[in-house]
Amino acid sequence: MAEGERQPPPDSLEEAPPATQNFIIPKKEIHTVPDMGKWKRSQAYADYIGFILTLNEGVKGKKLTFEYKVSEMWNEVHEEKEQAAKQNVSCDECIPLPRARHYAPEAIEKLVALLNTLDRWIDETPPVDQPSRFGNKAYRTWYAKLDEEAENLVATVVPTHLAAAVPEVAVYLKESVGNSTRIDYGTGHEAAFAAFLCCLCKIGVLRVDDQIAIVFKVFNRYLEVMRKLQKTYRMEPAGSQGVWGLDDFQFLPFIWGSSQLIDHPYLEPRHFVDEKAVNENHKDYMFLECILFITEMKTGPFAEHSNQLWNISAVPSWSKVNQGLIRMYKAECLEKFPVIQHFKFGSLLPIHPVTSG
Repeated sequence: MAEGERQPPPDSLEEAPPATQNFIIPKKEIHTVPDMGKWKRSQAYADYIGFILTLNEGVKGKKLTFEYKVSEMWNEVHEEKEQAAKQNVSCDECIPLPRARHYAPEAIEKLVALLNTLDRWIDETPPVDQPSRFGNKAYRTWYAKLDEEAENLVATVVPTHLAAAVPEVAVYLKESVGNSTRIDYGTGHEAAFAAFLCCLCKIGVLRVDDQIAIVFKVFNRYLEVMRKLQKTYRMEPAGSQGVWGLDDFQFLPFIWGSSQLIDHPYLEPRHFVDEKAVNENHKDYMFLECILFITEMKTGPFAEHSNQLWNISAVPSWSKVNQGLIRMYKAECLEKFPVIQHFKFGSLLPIHPVTSG
């Protein structure tokens, strides 16, 4: 990680909201370029980048096939009863507290099931015949289904005592799959999905302890569904920098994928432009899966269609690649008005300045 990039304490992102929390429908707050200062000073920015960096640290040196644990559902009532049993005390009057501490692996599995539903809807909504090669209008039919069902889908993941949070959290899910007017997808939509996961951590549905499962199971499944959307409906890249951008659609899997490869015994950055190395290892590493997808979607020499990545392959270590990509993500995505103007702010990711303490 880049010097000066501090990890937030894990608990800082998973404090369940007080019972009196007023959830609100997130809305845009960044309307002009000068508003970008508000974003960079906001609690939302601090929490978002802290979440990204915490996950980056969590997956360091681990394969997608790594055997990891996810925390089990554990209600405080059960803990009280267990403590009482140890002390040989009756616990008939133990009072159920308003919220269980966490909900994985149930929440992890329910999120994967939610994404499986989105995948199934693609199969049920085939592309239509149209003159234009790109931006198939069947995407709008698919998106309308999500727009209608998003709160119901999120309600399958969020426990009933947190039902008030569903409308707020669901906005980020709807924002994470592309734009139905332009039929495009880009890093701003990807950021909305990371924000969706961050919000689930903040209300206690997910734990940052489950960071490996969040990236390897949930985010990786999200990537698979987004790639299917992009291919099926021939979505345009949103705000693509063309050959000078890192990738037409994604950024986070390159960050987390490079972290996975830190201190790898033999795979070095130069190997990701080697077709054999990619084919043999892509199922274990998110970064290589991204490279495989690019080579499937684009023709011609890699150095020509993906010049930024080609340059990155010359960096001597994955640690330096990872540090460089974090800096690049901040500069090219999080500090760019065309991306952040679409970000929405609510009670969980608020626009107000960072509160010290």
